[in-house]
Amino acid sequence: MESASDAFNAFVRSRTSALLRSAYLLTGDQHLAEDLVQSALARTHRAWSRVHMTGNAEAYTRTAMYHLQISRWRRRRVIEAYRGDSPVDGVATQPDHAELTALRLSLRAALGQLTTRQRAVVVLRFFDDLSEAQAAETLGVTVGTIKSQTAKALARLRSTTPELSDTYLTGGNR
Repeated sequence: MESASDAFNAFVRSRTSALLRSAYLLTGDQHLAEDLVQSALARTHRAWSRVHMTGNAEAYTRTAMYHLQISRWRRRRVIEAYRGDSPVDGVATQPDHAELTALRLSLRAALGQLTTRQRAVVVLRFFDDLSEAQAAETLGVTVGTIKSQTAKALARLRSTTPELSDTYLTGGNR
């Protein structure tokens, strides 16, 4: 039988990459993403005996990560500057074509113009592929809030990045 410490270590090794991708989309910075994941994993470690028994370790960690990031946004009202490469699968391994670079820059700029809650909702709904109910539970808000913030975020993205509207920002299938 595996010890609690071994189980936690296995969880960290298997899920850190996925957590880092989500954290990067929330923070827009590789170093901040790493800090966010580390803080969320520290919280998960403290609650590991309870969380591991229920089988909700990843959900607990992601919820902690989103709440920590929202707290950071509330504390710091600084304009984010995006730098570095994206840890999203495939981005770093693909050739850096001008079109892909322009798309990446447009997406980063557009995400940076969203409010904190809108950005969290967009990441939860469209990157982590959570349902409206799951996103509402993760953020501790109502489904109506998720719906309204999604609509406002998509409208803002359409207005700030019209070049993405036709292909990426349909929003009708969610």
